[in-house]
Amino acid sequence: MAEANQHSNSSSEHLLPNMIEKEENISQECRDIISGLPREEGWFQNSLYQFQGFWHQAWLIQGALGFQKHFKACDDDILLVTTPKSGTTWLKAILYATLNRYPTFHLFPTITPISHNHPLLTTSPHLLLPFVEGMYQDNIFRDQIDGMASPRLLFTHMPYSSLPKSVKHSSCKIVFLCRNPKDNFVSLWHFANKIRPKTWGTLSLEEALDKFCRGVSPHGPFWNHVLEYWLESLKRPDKIKFLKYEDMKDQPATNLKILAHFIGHSFSQEEEVGGVIDDILSICCFENLSNLKVNKEGKLPFGMETSAFFRKGQVGDSVNYLSSEIIEKFDSITQEKLGPHGLKF
Repeated sequence: MAEANQHSNSSSEHLLPNMIEKEENISQECRDIISGLPREEGWFQNSLYQFQGFWHQAWLIQGALGFQKHFKACDDDILLVTTPKSGTTWLKAILYATLNRYPTFHLFPTITPISHNHPLLTTSPHLLLPFVEGMYQDNIFRDQIDGMASPRLLFTHMPYSSLPKSVKHSSCKIVFLCRNPKDNFVSLWHFANKIRPKTWGTLSLEEALDKFCRGVSPHGPFWNHVLEYWLESLKRPDKIKFLKYEDMKDQPATNLKILAHFIGHSFSQEEEVGGVIDDILSICCFENLSNLKVNKEGKLPFGMETSAFFRKGQVGDSVNYLSSEIIEKFDSITQEKLGPHGLKF
């Protein structure tokens, strides 16, 4: 039952050093691999390397290697995959609350539905879903994933082509979330400037735009990442649920019911009447999560402040930052890359 899961070469090349940055906990195997990879200046810190067709930081490449080599998917695993800054924190919370709704949520409207000791009130959603690339960078953390209670709820930014074979060949479920590329870009740009070392200075909108449109973004190219999951979801809709942030925001209750059914944890009629769906959406909404102490003052184990993950959570905010020419450029790229495959934003 779900309760078992609780608590559980480029124009910027000249800006790069002549040798690979020294990064903590990078194995010699990974150093040997990245030494021969295309390299670009990163958005946050450290360089980005083009690994298996996508751009990643070195430590995440090491984690991806461990993930690919050692992860053994179970048929009841649930894997959340997102493009960075597409509503990841929100959907982590929603999936966690949905999977762990007993006995946290009461089933009758005469009793206050939301428990005052729900884990989301005191723990960042980023700590409730193990980040597999990070966990598989270290064998100790890898063992923690292996020891998780079933069903395991996990998270990754990896493109579909880089997922372990056991994920692709098992019956485990993949929930993929993406966002309109214009809003995604603006959110990523703001996020980068929140967490970049001060010695790096501010990442300008123009520089970020050049990187993003060339595909040089964390786990990018964005359009390739999205397209892989879109095409696979058309082939295997029983395995991959393709979600757009905009649709989730427009009809959250309807999409939550669909999502719960997809992962095998549908809401009963009694739960629906009892307001459980509304209560999950309430505890997981942007306004609630962003105002919790743990998300305003807390830090993740690697030092990043949890508040960095919250900005506006709005649809269409990119119009406040992008000119009509830039918007036209984004729309043209999106149509070229995704339009022929029937995917629109």
